[in-house]
Amino acid sequence: MHFEFKTQILRVLPLILFGLLTGCVTVPQPYDYSALREEAPRSILVIAPVNNSIEVDASYTYLSTISEPLAEKGYYVFPVSVIDTFLKSNGLPTPAEMNGIGLDKIRQHIGADAVLYVTLNEWGQKFNVFSSHTVVKGQVKLVSTKTGNTLWQAPLYGVDNDNNNVNHGLLGALISAVATQIIGSISDNTPRVARQANHNALNARERGLLPGPYYMRKNVKN
Repeated sequence: MHFEFKTQILRVLPLILFGLLTGCVTVPQPYDYSALREEAPRSILVIAPVNNSIEVDASYTYLSTISEPLAEKGYYVFPVSVIDTFLKSNGLPTPAEMNGIGLDKIRQHIGADAVLYVTLNEWGQKFNVFSSHTVVKGQVKLVSTKTGNTLWQAPLYGVDNDNNNVNHGLLGALISAVATQIIGSISDNTPRVARQANHNALNARERGLLPGPYYMRKNVKN
């Protein structure tokens, strides 16, 4: 009798454990694209990002990386340098002031269907004793100039790790870390990491930006 009872427990136990494990797993909800599909914007205006990092050049360095991937997604992107000059000449000299301009004015004077707002929270090289990494972290949000609705948003994150010090021993790790810091002060990896962050945000599975009206599949042959 005891043997049969133990056998039944052993048969049921895996099912109980499976139920407990699956019950603890949070299944990510698919992104709601209903607003984006309904308005179907054709043109995007990118404003210089709000910069919450300590790197003063972050806004305009990032701004130089975003037009190409947006265009590759099939949207017309207003030339960022032209728009930046236009806004500055009309009394908006800083990114913070540019981000405060009314959507109705953007639609009236520029004609953009949507505005991409970017916030940068981390930017640049981070050092510890034995390694370093370059990070770009923030948020992107696409807003309709017609309704003010958020059409799409995503986290912005890219990182470039220096992991070459693992097998070099203590002295080698220290020397390599110092060398990396010196090289990092000479060369700037942030544009490359920003492009990586843009790719991650725009092409993320289940929540990337949907292709626009001018999207062309790279694999289509003429």
